[in-house]
Parts: sequence; C-alpha cells; structure tokens
Amino acid sequence: MKRRDFLTGTTLATVGIATLFIEGCNNTNKNNEEQTLDKEIKLEFELDEETISSLQEKLTSGSYTSEQLVEIYLKQIESIDKKGPNLNAIIEINPDAVSIAKEMDNERENGKNRGTLHGIPVLIKDNIDTADKMQTTAGSLAMIGNIASQDAFIVKKLRDAGAIIIGKTNLSEWANFRSIQSSSGWSGRGGQTKNPYILDHNPCGSSAGSGVAVSANLCVIAVGTETDGSIVCPASVNGIVGIKPTVGLVSRSGIIPISKTQDTAGPMARTVKDAAILLGVLSGIDTKDLITNQSKGKSFTDYTQFLDLNALKGKRIGIEKKPQGYNKSINALLENTITILKQKGATIIEIDYIDKINSLGEAEFEVLQYEFKEGLNHYLSSANAKVKSLKDVIDFNLANEDKSMPYFRQETLESSNLKLGLQDKKYKDALNKSFNGSKMILDSLFYENKLDAVCGITMGPSCSIDVIYGDRWGGYSLTMPAAVSGYPHITVPGGKVYDLPVGLSFFGTSYSEPKLIGIAFAYEQASKHRVKPEFKKSFL
Repeated sequence: MKRRDFLTGTTLATVGIATLFIEGCNNTNKNNEEQTLDKEIKLEFELDEETISSLQEKLTSGSYTSEQLVEIYLKQIESIDKKGPNLNAIIEINPDAVSIAKEMDNERENGKNRGTLHGIPVLIKDNIDTADKMQTTAGSLAMIGNIASQDAFIVKKLRDAGAIIIGKTNLSEWANFRSIQSSSGWSGRGGQTKNPYILDHNPCGSSAGSGVAVSANLCVIAVGTETDGSIVCPASVNGIVGIKPTVGLVSRSGIIPISKTQDTAGPMARTVKDAAILLGVLSGIDTKDLITNQSKGKSFTDYTQFLDLNALKGKRIGIEKKPQGYNKSINALLENTITILKQKGATIIEIDYIDKINSLGEAEFEVLQYEFKEGLNHYLSSANAKVKSLKDVIDFNLANEDKSMPYFRQETLESSNLKLGLQDKKYKDALNKSFNGSKMILDSLFYENKLDAVCGITMGPSCSIDVIYGDRWGGYSLTMPAAVSGYPHITVPGGKVYDLPVGLSFFGTSYSEPKLIGIAFAYEQASKHRVKPEFKKSFL
C-alpha cells in the first residue's frame, strides 16, 4: 500500500493527479558488459509461464519430479534474482525446500496425492510466520532472528495441500506502514526490489517481492498480504493476477498485522485459474481469527468451478463516469476494456461513487494507526523477536539509524505509537466513518444500479524507483473502495503503457469472489494481456 498518499498534499482520498510521472536516466550506448547481460537474461527459461496444471501434468507423467522443479526454480532465483538483473524479490530461501520436495515425491510414488498443489513450489511474503528455519521479519532489521514457534494458519493449509514453500519474498518494510516517504519494495533487511519490466522502476508494495517473483517466473504462484493496495498494486504493475479476498475469507493469524479491519492474505499468480486454485487452499475458518467465522457457508475449497468463458454475458458492470486521470494512453486501455466487456455481453453502467469513497481517506488512516499499534504490540508480545513492542521497534531504528533509516524515516511508526487504545472515541468515530461508511456507500451503489461488479484501472504504470523522496504515483488508483470496506478485489493484466503493465480491477460486495472470478476469467481469456517481462535496464 502507498500509505504516504494519506498525507501528501491532500490524502489518499483525493488523489487526482493528472500527470503520470515517468523518469529515466539519459539514453547512453550500452557497453559490452551490459549487452552481454541483456542477452543472458532474455534467454528462455525452462519453466517460463508454467501453470499449476501444466506443472502437475509434468509431475504426473514423470517428466519432472518436485525435487527437480524446486532445484530449477532455485537456480533461476540465483541467476536473475541474486545475479543478472538482480531483481531482489526473494529475501530468504528455505534451506529445507529440496528435502520437502523429496517427501512430496515419495508420497506421489506411493500413491498419495494431496491435491492440486501437491509438490508445487510456492513463495510467501516475509510477514507470514513459518515454524521452520526461515525468519519472519516484515523486512525490518529490528525483527532479525524472529523464527516463529508455529506456522501461520495459511502456511499450515499450504503444507497440508502439499505445496513446497521454497522461500520468502521481500516487501515494503512493515508492509509500507513505516514512513510517508518510503520507496515501495524497499526494506532494511531486503533492500530494494525492482520491477522486472524496466529495472529502474518501482514494483509497488507492499507485496512487491511476491508480485515480481510471479511475474519473473521465479515461482508459479505466491502469497501476498493487503491492507490497502498491497496485493493488487504489485499485481497490476508487474503484469499478473492478484486477488484481495473479502476480509474473513482467509485467516490472518500468524501474520504480522496492520489492521484487523482491513488485513487479508491473498493469491498472486499469472492466470486467474491459478489464483482461484490458490484461493481455495488458503480460505477456511480459523479458531484463532474469529472474523473467519463469517465465511461459514460462503467459502469454497474449489474456486475453479466459477471459471466461465461466458461469465460476462448479462452482467452489469459499473464504471466511474469521471475520468480516473487524464493520460490518453491509459484511458485508451480502459476504453478498449469497455469494448471487450460489451462484446462479451456485459452492460456498462456509468456510476458516481469515487468522490464519496475518497472522502474517507483521513478516517481510514486514523483507523490503521490505532489498529497497527494494538495489533503489532499483541504480535510482538509472544514473538521470538528481540523487540517486544512498537516502541521497541522505534527505539531500535533510532539506535541503528544508519542501517535502519538510510533514506527515509519512521513517521508512521511514531504517529501510530502515540495513539490510545481501541476504546478511544477518536478511533471509534474514524472506524464508523471509514469502514461502516464505505460499506453503506458501496452497498447502496450496487443495489440501486443492480451491479455485479465495479471496474476500473487498478493503477497507472509503475513510477521510477526513488528511495530518497519516495514513490510518485499518478492519479490512477482503485485500491481504496474494496480495502476500506473489506470487500473482494481482483486485478488482471489490462495492457501496457510505456512498456509497463497496467492492471484492470473488478471489485464487488462481501463474499462475491465466485462472481468476480468468473468475470475476471472471461475478460482475461478475451483480452490475453499477460506479457512476460523483458528486464529492460531503464525507461530511456
């Protein structure tokens, strides 16, 4: 999430910048070393653009073993994530990945099959607990050494399904809730993750590493987390599919928190089908996360049943009548989308809602600060970390300023620490305004217009990396409506502008994932906008 947007100039609520900021270095002749590098990283990768289904076919036929898949992906991570273009998407490798793969191979040979993810390599974000040899740090130097005592609920679900967690992905430190001038995809522990399409551009955050890893074929699927935009933004600018589920569909226990109102984990993949498969594995009721009780009777273990090429037929899709921004190239993508939606049988309804949602931005930020302090203090109180409170984190950063804060500060950590408890009237008022208010606005919008989904540009194309002054995004952002309300949101590749991907969003009301998955799949198959990254060095 780009949380500085709450505070800069106006707030996240009033982003309306007409100009898209695109920067690049001067165009110079490449030297021999650069030419060699470009040639190397453009070579075809053995597992390029594989899907869960295609990998399962290879495993079933015996042409590959899970051990071989893991070794191939780990070699590719070494080749282009740690060397070559140095994407820096992976913060840590699971030292037990190969041995786990061997176990999955043995089970398969003995006739045991755990399901669609059996023996499939997966990457997860480094704010999700794993009770193994890997740390859980949210990218913070203050959290180094934090090895969880037990798996997060969703990690247990992955392991039970036979998935092989081969490593953890880098992220915007503290899920981008540290500073109002942060660079998305940068963490003190992991450094700066790069966009694989143009390497000097931003991967967005906070699930930057997960988005880049999937896009660059370092894995077939990954898990991200979102409070506001942290799945769908990196999915959008890295040219992949991301699903931010209804809050309550997927457990948050064992995940370093920001907001109990808005947090959720979710799938990131190159296809809607793979995202749907992963969502079915991740969803479920967890006794340690009471909000998941609300998903009873509303969740599915198999969301692929909703993949329908004709899902757009007869659907009413709402699109904000006021332009999201004024970049002709980006707006042309939306116009092309509208044409495709109509051709596939959808009816487009012009709606007027975004200003009402945007007016809730300051209240949302207020809620997040209160809930971050409460949630993080609770998590740290029982974690195996050297810091036991948000105050300890702040003090650690100040004591280790050169390493922890070489570029930007920790204003958001500090402002959050000043908040009182969740019984404070200011918190309750802000919660009522942002959460309840957004649900009322959207519920009314969907009911009065008989909508099946709302559509729009997820994000404009990626801005340049700037660790000193922070991210500079244009006015194209559709992360907030589904985030503040806790409603589901899917982004799929919608085309490219300036050689950079732009995502297309569909969001709906509570637990409407089946309908959204069908709509997104029908659009994906009609448009086919997923394009592999080329690892260009710079925009110019």
